[in-house]
Parts: sequence; structure tokens; C-alpha cells
Amino acid sequence: MQTYEQSLEQAKQFLLEHDDYLVVSHIQPDGDAVSSTVAVGWLLSCLGKKFTLINEGPIPERMRFLLLADQIVNMEEQPLDRTFKHVVCVDCADFARVGQTARYFEEDALILNIDHHPTNNGYGSAALVKPDAAATAEILHDLIDAFGFKWTTDIASAIYTGLLTDTGGFRYSNTSPRVMSIASELLGYGVNGPELCETLLESMTLPQMKVLVKALSTMEMTPDGKICWVYVTPEHMKEAGAANEDLEGIVNYPRNIQGVEVGILFKVIHDQAVKVSLRSAGKVDVAALAQSFGGGGHVRAAGCRLEASLESSIEQVIERVKSLL
Repeated sequence: MQTYEQSLEQAKQFLLEHDDYLVVSHIQPDGDAVSSTVAVGWLLSCLGKKFTLINEGPIPERMRFLLLADQIVNMEEQPLDRTFKHVVCVDCADFARVGQTARYFEEDALILNIDHHPTNNGYGSAALVKPDAAATAEILHDLIDAFGFKWTTDIASAIYTGLLTDTGGFRYSNTSPRVMSIASELLGYGVNGPELCETLLESMTLPQMKVLVKALSTMEMTPDGKICWVYVTPEHMKEAGAANEDLEGIVNYPRNIQGVEVGILFKVIHDQAVKVSLRSAGKVDVAALAQSFGGGGHVRAAGCRLEASLESSIEQVIERVKSLL
């Protein structure tokens, strides 16, 4: 078993020894995924390497201010015409999370897997996985330091974005002393913390507010008040004029109710497919629960996809949660 320091060195050598990289993050990228993608791109640019940044779909509008964010290819709109031998996957708890971007990996591609999810199985030819890191951006902070490159305000803001979003504004239980130490360091490089917080966590678009209202109107709770859930349908999304990124944070509303141990958001993809987001107050390991349905994540925040109707999905997940309480 490699130490974290040895894994950092292995990742460093992977980036030094090759060229012409494809950098991918998980489908429907969040703040940590986007910031980690651009951080790897910045590292590769410092090394004078060729690289392509890609995602299966678009990145959230509110994150387009990040450096190199405008270079992240949305393969739905701009398919690539070639494959890559060297790939860096960031913030992907398992290989399936890269989505359709896998079509651009050569069959014998060498993959560097950089991630912080406890459910990560260490896929790839090199793995830099630290399950106790608050965000993949925290690991990228260490990798940047391992190279010894001079920090700029732009790259510091990207790393801060990953930390800020994956800790819920430094409110979640993964906000460790080290996270706060790194955040303090990044502020010293000129990061505008209040502005990032306003942009990433506070401001809401009108479609985001409309879809939140629709989701909350569906709220249900078990008789004991320990499980609460909401759902969103394609019709809700259309009526609100909302995009997938507008659903971020909705799952916290049922979870935040006093006495609730597990909050859940069911997002209907189509008649026989539902995406499930889970949040736990601590008694239930939702990562293990999600993994039992083929998903993954963290002890208090996880997700999965069920190939079933909304009604069946709700029934299966609620029964599983009940068995764990």
C-alpha cells in the first residue's frame, strides 16, 4: 500500500513523463470537479504539455469565471475527432462517472485517477486517492505544492472554489483544521473569499428558485420524521426553465429539517430512470447505501441511479434507509 506522499510522487511523474493529455471530470460537474479540471490544466500548462479539457456536458454558468474554464469542451456540442493515450480523471468516484468521454480513451490508455471519494476503487494505472480529503481540490493543492510552482491568484481561486463548494461554505463535517489552513493560505494569495461565496453559494437564478419551489411542493416524510424526500420531474424542469445545475443544493432542504436523519432528492430522468441524491445527518452511511445501488460518494453525501420508475425508486430507497436507522 502506497503512502500519500508516494502517490503524490507517482502522480507527479505521470504528468512529467507523458504529453498530450485528456483531462476529464464526472458528469454534471460541480464546483470541485470544475476546479480540479482547470487545476490539472494549469499544472500541465506550467509543464509545457499539450492537453484537452473535456466533460460530457456543460459546466455550470456560475463557474465560467475560473481560469481555463472556457477551454473545457462540452462533448455534446463539440465532439472530438481523436482518442488519447494519456488521461487524467479528476473527482470521479468510479470509472463510470466519466460518462461518454470514455469514447475518447484509447483501449490501452494510461489513466491517472485523482479523487477523494471513499468509494473509489483505485482504478487507473496510477491513483492519487485521499478519502479523508475534503475535496479533490485539496489533493490538487498538494500536487501543485509538490511541483513547487508559484501560486497565482487565479489558480488559488480555483482551488478555493473546490474547497468552498464541497464543504458547503466550510460548514460540513469535512471542514478539517487542514482545510481551514489551506483556505487561509489561499486567501493570502489574493483570493476574494466573500465574492466567491456570493457567486457560488448565495446567488440564485430565477429558474433555480422556481424549480426549488416545485421540488418543495412534493415534500414527504416518514411518520417518525427521520427520512424526508422531494422529487423533480422533467415537467418541473421544463416549467421552471431549469437546467441540471439548478438542482444543486435542493437535497439539503429536506435534510435540514430538525429531526431528519436522511434527506433525499429524486430526479426523474425518464419513465424508468431516476437519479438519487442523499444527505445524512451522520447516523446513516449514505455512501454505503448508494454503493448498494451501484452509486457511491461520502458517508454524509452520496448518490446513485436506479433504472426504475419514480414510485419504485422512492419505495426501494426509503425501505433501504429505514433498515439502516
